[in-house]
Amino acid sequence: MCGRYATTANPATLAADLDAINEAGEEESPPDFNVAPTTQVLTVVDRHDARRIRRMRWGLVPSWTKELGKGPVLFNARADSVDNKPAFRNAFAYKRCLVPMDGWYEWQTEVDAAAAGKKSGKAKKMKKIPYYMSPEDGSRLYMAGLWSVWHDPAVAESPPVLSCSIITVDSAAQLENVHDRMPLVMPRERWSAWLDPEHPASTDLLEVSPDAIADITVRRVSTLVNSVKNNGPELLDPDATGRDEAQVGEQISLL
Repeated sequence: MCGRYATTANPATLAADLDAINEAGEEESPPDFNVAPTTQVLTVVDRHDARRIRRMRWGLVPSWTKELGKGPVLFNARADSVDNKPAFRNAFAYKRCLVPMDGWYEWQTEVDAAAAGKKSGKAKKMKKIPYYMSPEDGSRLYMAGLWSVWHDPAVAESPPVLSCSIITVDSAAQLENVHDRMPLVMPRERWSAWLDPEHPASTDLLEVSPDAIADITVRRVSTLVNSVKNNGPELLDPDATGRDEAQVGEQISLL
């Protein structure tokens, strides 16, 4: 957690809404209803006295990494260890960002009732049921994130690779019923302090704001989201059930 989310944010629109400089390029970003780790995602940063929209690889690559793609994909960072874990502590001090999204997915494991009664004495077949968390009014969420700049040490003057990770915290309020972890929603009044590149962040900024999550609703959605190959608004429709077992089998670990 958080290992999959949905976003309809467009860089130009996002820049206009936030009075930011669009550094993500002029190319429009189509809605993505199944964002997965290693995807290029939009982020918000403050650099050189200006707010900026940038694309980054979802999965933080520490600057000291020897080879891109080796080791775990650091798409999440636990709030309780970002200030001391080697992979995140420098980013927590000076490279913090926001990751805009419409909502995120979580899964619960349930007994497959259709398969359970077919053969007695067999182990119960389990299935993963996806749920979607998003604001009831359709507004955009901004999650606390960390980012990094990596250069390939094997290539002279290699181009920079920007990457990011989403911070997670213990779930609270109505979200506790879905999963024990959730992304940290950053309320607007904390943005300036969180994005400030000149000063280390206070750990107080990592506390959950009850107001920021009060209007987030939880609803069951289509199992089509279980496969990263599927993408489209139908993923949010609980009746658009995936029938292809090959699709269902392609899961990304959320733990």
